[in-house]
Amino acid sequence: MLDYVKRVILVLSGKGGVGKSTVSTQLALTLKESGYRVGLLDIDLCGPSVPYILNLEGQSIHQGPYGWVPVYLDNEQNLGVMSIAFLLESRNDPVIWRGPKKTAMIKQFLEDVCWDELDFLIIDTPPGTSDEHITVMENLRQVPQCSAILVTTPQQVAIEDVRKEITFCKKTGIPILGIIENMSGYECPNCSECTNIFSSGGGKSLAEIAKLKFLGSVPIDPRVGKLAGQGIAAVKEFPDSKTSKVFGELAQSLAY
Repeated sequence: MLDYVKRVILVLSGKGGVGKSTVSTQLALTLKESGYRVGLLDIDLCGPSVPYILNLEGQSIHQGPYGWVPVYLDNEQNLGVMSIAFLLESRNDPVIWRGPKKTAMIKQFLEDVCWDELDFLIIDTPPGTSDEHITVMENLRQVPQCSAILVTTPQQVAIEDVRKEITFCKKTGIPILGIIENMSGYECPNCSECTNIFSSGGGKSLAEIAKLKFLGSVPIDPRVGKLAGQGIAAVKEFPDSKTSKVFGELAQSLAY
């Protein structure tokens, strides 16, 4: 149920392995630390990783009087999470479904989860422009405040796939907030110097060509990487890191 959700943000990319789930979880955690009520919906049915990143594996969802009750990160209940991983017995259980069953599951996630009042609902998507994305777009047409963040890495192959995602958003009428370049160099945890182990600047160049806002470059930071599985915001644990700066500025730009 999206009746009480003020704003929906899709995290998209045309390619897998670019860090959409990391961006989704850190954005949700940063917004939570900023005092907002946040929901995080993981619709990557075949590769759900949000519960692992947030240290929520083993939790289960329950049926309430008005629908499914999400799993909350803490007792404050300022960050609720929904994922198919909560319906599986083990993280090793594969989801072997055809398109129609995937479509029905995502529709149920969008219609039957009792989110209560949320300032933001972050939706972590699988790569590509497949059945899952089309189902989400069709069900979000009635949501006035719905937009997308595109995630890429500096490599050319990832950038080319993001171009397709830009076209997809334009054809489906979803406004794009901007582009984040993830894994943009390696930030030394000791001296904070950033070394470009891959190419750099591809995301910014794509944003300029597509006339989109560039939301920042997030480096590979071993300290932030260790937060995966703990459910801790980088802005709280490492406030001086470049990662924290990017997500802090992004959260401020999303403020009402």
